[in-house]
Amino acid sequence: MMIQKANHFQFPENLSYKFNFTCRAFSVFCLSLLIWLSPLAQPSKSVPSTSPEMDAFLTSNQKLLGTDFVVFAYKDGKIAYKKEVEKELGDFNGKSQVPAGVASQWLVAATVLAYVDEGKISLDDKVSKYIPIFAKYMKTYITIRNCLTFTTGIKADPPGALKLLQKSKYPDLETEVDAFASKREIQTNPGTEIYYSQIGPDIAARVLEVVTKKTFDRCVADKIIRPCKMRGTSFTNDNGVTSDAAEGAITTGSDFINFLGMLLNKGTFEGKIVLSEKSVAEMETQQFPNLPMEYVPKEAAGLRTGLGCWLDKTGDPVTSLNMTGFWPYIDRGRNYAAVLVPRKTDEPKKELYLQFKERMDGAFAGQSKQ
Repeated sequence: MMIQKANHFQFPENLSYKFNFTCRAFSVFCLSLLIWLSPLAQPSKSVPSTSPEMDAFLTSNQKLLGTDFVVFAYKDGKIAYKKEVEKELGDFNGKSQVPAGVASQWLVAATVLAYVDEGKISLDDKVSKYIPIFAKYMKTYITIRNCLTFTTGIKADPPGALKLLQKSKYPDLETEVDAFASKREIQTNPGTEIYYSQIGPDIAARVLEVVTKKTFDRCVADKIIRPCKMRGTSFTNDNGVTSDAAEGAITTGSDFINFLGMLLNKGTFEGKIVLSEKSVAEMETQQFPNLPMEYVPKEAAGLRTGLGCWLDKTGDPVTSLNMTGFWPYIDRGRNYAAVLVPRKTDEPKKELYLQFKERMDGAFAGQSKQ
């Protein structure tokens, strides 16, 4: 009886063990099958992390590109190409901070549109709704859209006076924008001509400060920087506030390719919605197509204005002006994004950068728009 009783109790225990083992084995098999079938696990059709032709081009033009620089390309939800070239000091890489220059305006527009998505503001709201001093000085009809398209009509500095990356003479955006309202004349009616300057983007950034009661740097951090994991990006000056939104961002190559990847993915980054598809499409839609271009930098010759970015005649690629060597762009036709980041800002070498893009295009040849 004792033996039979022992066997009676051992049998269920053994059965339970065998059953649990079989379930675990089957679960592992199913999980492995799901991972294998997942698109993320399939071999990428993108350019590999090294491209001999691109590598050779960068090496042969290293001196012209600034000796130390980094290059990133993004496609199919991941980094498809990365190159870090450092010779002078040996400490320059994808996480090194550099001035973003006019590419800052792309971040400004994206932040504005994040608040448009939330219904906090509208692109066609009048600036005077939020900053009453504009109405006091006969600038009532300027809209946020005007600010992001260089069509405010406010008199800007002469083109020859444009000095990139100089420190703002104003301590913060509030002081600067109030001066734009009270001390600068209206040269033309809003929305009647395109005249490139930093005036509009700085006004748009100040509107967000008024709406949110935060510094613009906080606004960007909340809506773009943190969601896109851009840990090395900031608009903060030495006093801990933003004094220059149009050209004042500091960023890194690895940060900005995340931002471009989010836009390439129609507003989504790592599965999370940062901007709506509608807002991304609006950024990349030509604004005021029939207006005369009274003044744009030579780097914008032949391009058209989007919101915070520029478009060619076909709408591709989406680009920030390459005015300091820092050059981010999205090629919708080939469905990839890239950024070239030099250690030292310098006069751009247009022909060299066109060759750079040709090589990158070649790496993604045959992969059409999705």
